[in-house]
Amino acid sequence: MQYAVELYYDEETQNKISALAEMIAQKKISTKFLEWKTRPHLTLACFHDVDECLCIEKLKLFAQNHKTLPVSIDSVGMFNDSKTIFLSPTMTSDMYQFQRELHNSLNGFDTQGWEYYCPDQWVPHCTVALTREDKEEAFFQASELILHEFRKMSGEFVDIGLVKVTFPVQEIYTVKLCKK
Repeated sequence: MQYAVELYYDEETQNKISALAEMIAQKKISTKFLEWKTRPHLTLACFHDVDECLCIEKLKLFAQNHKTLPVSIDSVGMFNDSKTIFLSPTMTSDMYQFQRELHNSLNGFDTQGWEYYCPDQWVPHCTVALTREDKEEAFFQASELILHEFRKMSGEFVDIGLVKVTFPVQEIYTVKLCKK
């Protein structure tokens, strides 16, 4: 089984990001991302078979010792090989440190094969469209739509959670980060 630890946005920011993904579906370009039934997030780490109870305990402790993080989402990006369109936060040293500390606290879990989510190789992104399984022009249509509709946004990361990467995604545990 595959697991991920995700960082979640405040409700207003989450709603703005969701609206972009929903717009792609409403225009009948692609519904694949919405079919995963995951909320907007930044994946911090991916693991193979974790001890869920141990991971939850470690996340509780981690959240008690980490504050909410401000986020500014300023750009749009894409992974051409997987036909994924995403929003990118402007990264700060605090965000990189947060991810590094999370990995340190969960260092007993297997990350092999998930190098792009490890410190110093992390490609932080918030997916809004998955078009690999759609007709070829869907990737370009969704990209064009996002480029026209996206507006810079600011908010906060307020929760951290463990999910099981199944179809659809299964949220196992979510905990609030400390307020500033």
